[in-house]
Amino acid sequence: MLIDKRISIIYFIGIIKWDLLAILVYSSIVGTLDHFAFFKEITIPLSLSALLGTLLSLLLAFRTSQSYERWWEARTVWGAIVNDSRTLIRQLIEFLPNDGNKETVLRQFAERQSIWCYSLAESLRRLPFSEKTLTYCEANKVHGQNLPNILLNHHAYQLAEISNDSQLNANKQVQIDNTLQRLTDSMGKCERIKTTVFPRSYSVLIHFLIYALMTILPFGLEDNHAIVEVALVFFVPSLFIAIEQTAILMQDPFENKPNDTAMTTISNTIERNLAEMIGEQVVPAKTATNETFYIL
Repeated sequence: MLIDKRISIIYFIGIIKWDLLAILVYSSIVGTLDHFAFFKEITIPLSLSALLGTLLSLLLAFRTSQSYERWWEARTVWGAIVNDSRTLIRQLIEFLPNDGNKETVLRQFAERQSIWCYSLAESLRRLPFSEKTLTYCEANKVHGQNLPNILLNHHAYQLAEISNDSQLNANKQVQIDNTLQRLTDSMGKCERIKTTVFPRSYSVLIHFLIYALMTILPFGLEDNHAIVEVALVFFVPSLFIAIEQTAILMQDPFENKPNDTAMTTISNTIERNLAEMIGEQVVPAKTATNETFYIL
């Protein structure tokens, strides 16, 4: 998650530096050729460059819109995870019988739900599981290829035991089960976003049109200075590349990058909220260091 006051322009330039270098080299060659030999006599109407620019704008508008939609959907899903995690514990607080076992059960569900959030975030980013997650799984003998799904199964197993042992009201059990179902749906939505690849054809077409624009633009400019032409031919495509890269950064919200959905921070918030709800010690919130301009 980007922190507004510390957004790094250097980071963004570092991402597109090779594209900028390629554009600089190509624009230098094309802009210089326009002043030599028979290329100097070639004139291409500027309206054709305007047409290519319009096509690029439409493609980039569509791409940016679709990328933002994916990014916003990811944030919406994690917002639902926050709400359903709190709802799960609140339902257990309300529905479980007030016996000597209630505090233990609440602690088990709250800890497991917190670990579920961390494990889901780590699996979406395809990172090794954290020490906290591994320690919990080893202590509770939780294993499986899809760890978040297995943890939800353990929620269901314990809920079934509680229903049998405590004669939990069927309507109350259904309400808790509906919450688990919503958590499962949220997990599936995240996995869908992660595994759905944005069509590569958009990037190929956009890059082709950018280089086509750079090729014909110098022959439509009425400037006798090669340096000025090169600067213009470099500047305009660079704007298009920057817009495209912005869309690329948003289209994959689970890639462990600064503009990602802040899943670790959200998981930490959930852990603190659940601990507070059951009367446990609240873990400290994670904050960004002075060396970073974002928190995940």
